[in-house]
Amino acid sequence: MKIVVTGGAGFIGSHFIKYILKKHPGYKILNVDKLTYAGNLENLEEIKDNPDYSFVKEDICNRKTIENAISGYDVIVNFAAESHVDRSINEPEVFLKTDVFGTFNLLEICRTRGIKKYIQISTDEVYGSADYGETFTEESRLNPSSPYSASKAAADLLVLSYYKTYKMSINIVRSSNNYGPNQYPEKFIPLFVTNAIEDKKLPLYGDGRNVRDWLFVMDNCAGIDTVLHKGVSGEIYNIAGESERENIFIAKKILKYLGKSEELIQFVNDRPGHDRRYSISCEKIKRIGWRQKTSLEDGLRLTVEWYRDNRQWWEKIKSGEFLKYYKTHYK
Repeated sequence: MKIVVTGGAGFIGSHFIKYILKKHPGYKILNVDKLTYAGNLENLEEIKDNPDYSFVKEDICNRKTIENAISGYDVIVNFAAESHVDRSINEPEVFLKTDVFGTFNLLEICRTRGIKKYIQISTDEVYGSADYGETFTEESRLNPSSPYSASKAAADLLVLSYYKTYKMSINIVRSSNNYGPNQYPEKFIPLFVTNAIEDKKLPLYGDGRNVRDWLFVMDNCAGIDTVLHKGVSGEIYNIAGESERENIFIAKKILKYLGKSEELIQFVNDRPGHDRRYSISCEKIKRIGWRQKTSLEDGLRLTVEWYRDNRQWWEKIKSGEFLKYYKTHYK
């Protein structure tokens, strides 16, 4: 199988590429990535010389320059997206361009160039906030709260329209909050881990009781692989960690693993439109063979250890572009 992975230098995309090359020897992977601030080829250093892997630096919004490069491939798995909620509040136009127009370009390439299958990597955030006791399924209505989740919901609807109108073979994967090694340190867990290592404050929004469902990145990659090989065309699949925790619980766990004081937690003003709780059912993907393998306890410990042991990876990130953003938002 020949697979195009867009956004493959990012956190989840890079792990997916390494997962596929290890599990399916002989599969060909083309990584198409714009290399924005969150794209990092160091995430793929261990497989850069693999003869089954190749890389093209390109923006999915530039259709003419990428369609020739990806012509002849069997599948597109689209991870390419702007994905940080805080950034979407301040720069919504960027999110609409990449997440919606970029998706449109890829769908058109599939349609006109005969690519057999398209998988859209989405998010549980498209469902919006869940009341306590409520769990969303793939049939639940979309109710996004931020420009980020709205752009992803719009892209999902566009993908579904290509299935209905053009009979294109598609799937949409909506996963809960991913975490693990190599995640860019503006996201909740790596931000808190790296700040704690440096004895800096952990900026916790609101009262800290917002609930997220945590999914270890390699379990998500296994789920996407399951959809790639067993997913029914036109179907949406949720991938859940089934590990819902309040943010303050995660913050305290991180501090405990690192032997740091809870006094490092600093409550800050809540962000606009902050969803209180996410909760999705993954019974549908279980019916086609996926099972989660990594507990939150094991995954979080592994993640904390990775950031503790790989300071050179994140220190140079936080000293550059991210540091400017951090200073602006967490004064």
